[in-house]
Amino acid sequence: MNADERVYWAALSGVEGIGPKTFRTLLSRFGSAAATWNAPQDELERAGISSRALRNLLAARGKVEPKAVADKVEALGALILTLEDEAYPALLRNLDDAPPVLYVKGSLLPDDEWAVAVIGTRKPTPNGLAMARNLAGTLARNGVTIVSGLAQGIDTAAHRAAIEVGGRTIAVMGTGIDVIYPPQNRKLAAEITGNGALITSFPPGTPPEARNFPARNRLISGMALGVLVVEAPERSGALITVDHALEQGREVFAVPGSPLTPASRGCNRLIQSGAHLVMGAEDVLEALNLTMAPLHMEADAVVPESEAEKTLLEVISDEPMHVDQICRKTGIPIYEVNSTLAQMELKGLVRNVGGMHYVLARESRTAYIVD
Repeated sequence: MNADERVYWAALSGVEGIGPKTFRTLLSRFGSAAATWNAPQDELERAGISSRALRNLLAARGKVEPKAVADKVEALGALILTLEDEAYPALLRNLDDAPPVLYVKGSLLPDDEWAVAVIGTRKPTPNGLAMARNLAGTLARNGVTIVSGLAQGIDTAAHRAAIEVGGRTIAVMGTGIDVIYPPQNRKLAAEITGNGALITSFPPGTPPEARNFPARNRLISGMALGVLVVEAPERSGALITVDHALEQGREVFAVPGSPLTPASRGCNRLIQSGAHLVMGAEDVLEALNLTMAPLHMEADAVVPESEAEKTLLEVISDEPMHVDQICRKTGIPIYEVNSTLAQMELKGLVRNVGGMHYVLARESRTAYIVD
């Protein structure tokens, strides 16, 4: 897709009332987003779109400069991703109502297809927070990308646990890519861009309005193989995400809790209705067959090509270790450790998770990495 057409995809998808279905209808009728944006009013009327969508499109053409939107996205260090782009998330692309445009800050990798959404209440119990950290951290160690919604509570715990173990995490936002909500998660959002991505279907500047979050919740479930609810009361936004997951054919998991704890009642109801009961991350990994995730290799498939590689593989684990500590434990000179680590990283044996800290990038398929 050329740059000009990409600009019009973003402008057109940002018009209120033009959802995925209407967007496809217009593209089919006019051949491109640019032609749709510039089409005469009478032709747009004959295209059969709703009067609301038509009214909003005509208004947008009078006040929105499509290239200015693209320039703003670029200035924010983000990018515009369309359904026609190879990097568009594969799981999401397969949905009938996949957003035509996503705004992304950070990186998306093919391995992010191995994703689980970890969600729950904004007001968790201490046990709920501990469980969220344990589950998300263990899943991330096993090569699973953690998807959540950047909210306070369970979402925050899940994102942070993935980052702390050197894993990947994706935050799906109900705002523009430049509007971090809640504001107290600005630092976390910045960390996520270095370990995954911020994603939204809303154009820059979109505020955190309540009507945006059902669409955001649908993206959360759409980007994952399954949805894991750690804690949720009976009236919870997390349960809206579950409804979307069921419509999309995703697996649903829930952590049980005391019937006397309001924060667990939604999860208990889900289990009564057929959700997978989760006692540990291995329950999720087994149900989704994630023992075959990209980071899981047969132990004997990793063959060191030098004595230095062999020694480093014996020392480095799934816990981040600084290069100075690696030198002390192995007795290998710093210059040799650095050059060996660089080669091992290129071969996918280790990962630099930031600050010259390294972790193993490959584990055995036959055993889970657990705390």
